[in-house]
Amino acid sequence: MFEALSAQDPEVYDAIQKEVRRQAEGLELIASENFVSPAVLEALGSPLTNKYAEGLPGKRYYGGCQFVDVAENLAIARAKALFGCDAVNVQPHSGAQANMAVFFSVLEPGESFVAMSLSEGGHLTHGSPVNFSGRLYRPHHYGVHHETHRIDYDQVHRLLRDVRPKLLIAGASAYPRIIDFQKLAGMAQEVGAKFMTDIAHIAGLVAAGEHPSPVPYADFVTTTTHKTLRGPRGGMVMMKEAEAKVVNSRVFPGMQGGPLMHVIAAKAVAFGEALRPEWKVYQQQIVKNAKAMAEGFLSKGYKLISGGTDNHLVLLDMRSKGMTGKAAEEALARAEITVNKNMIPGDPESPFVTSGVRVGTPALTARGMKEGEMRTIVGLMDRAIQGDPKVKDEVHEFCKSFPLYEAWTR
Repeated sequence: MFEALSAQDPEVYDAIQKEVRRQAEGLELIASENFVSPAVLEALGSPLTNKYAEGLPGKRYYGGCQFVDVAENLAIARAKALFGCDAVNVQPHSGAQANMAVFFSVLEPGESFVAMSLSEGGHLTHGSPVNFSGRLYRPHHYGVHHETHRIDYDQVHRLLRDVRPKLLIAGASAYPRIIDFQKLAGMAQEVGAKFMTDIAHIAGLVAAGEHPSPVPYADFVTTTTHKTLRGPRGGMVMMKEAEAKVVNSRVFPGMQGGPLMHVIAAKAVAFGEALRPEWKVYQQQIVKNAKAMAEGFLSKGYKLISGGTDNHLVLLDMRSKGMTGKAAEEALARAEITVNKNMIPGDPESPFVTSGVRVGTPALTARGMKEGEMRTIVGLMDRAIQGDPKVKDEVHEFCKSFPLYEAWTR
């Protein structure tokens, strides 16, 4: 692999090779990451990257788009089949830009919306003051019950009645439980708000029926195409047909120019993979693995936010082990176990330190690991957190049984 690159630019080639080996030899537990298939990688590296294709299929501003139109139409048709949505735009470069397209469609600068607080499980683009969503608009945040760590639906209802916003957002980046989209949709309808759900983390589970779908209830459903969906890094917006014209215009020319046609082709490949019968088995195993991991941590005395998980992630309260999230992340990194520090509800630490660690199972499951392996990994993690220097070599040996991207490391 990479014959031209290795000859022309050995420095970049070396960086890629080292990253591939890092992924193959270590344990990837970041809940927002996954390993795409070789077919997705081939589409990403295709000459479709050469083509400008501003506009929509059949309505481009450039000539020569007849074949990239085929790829985008496949991505659109497969996304509709996968999620049962009325309309979809597959061009957003990221989940953040998918969310931005909805904001630009519904809100004027300075108008209010209601969303989950970042510090209690929400996402940066749901109103953080350092993000466009918090700088351009007026966010009002709900959170979780600090005893159960479940969404405080009564608080959501009160906020909606008090604020009367134009938009309600549901979805999270660090919430290990089922979200009741139907209940939230009813609350939004009561106050005349549009309802947007950001399913970036759980899209694969939703597609496989392992989490209730918001599509029947929401005006807009945004997602990334990586994470549990196991596609290329990117985003998309699903919506009711009545919203499509405005959303499409907000994507282009509203906020981005030429779509990344090689990425859109890779999205089409990933959506095609997700339509196969084995996809449901994969998503079911993601959830089984997360539950096994949660049980393993509980058995070793770790405190879990909400006490467990219903989806692909587990959120650890590292105060139960007398350390910060940052310290735990660094200890695990020394053993080549990759996680991310994460805020937890009521966190006394800063976002740069945190009291929590977020772990997820999509990437481990993509390598063929099951419940038994999760229990082994919890043991390795526990020892690494305690500073055992032998864990790194054991991780390398463990990963040999689950090879990854072998053709890329020869």
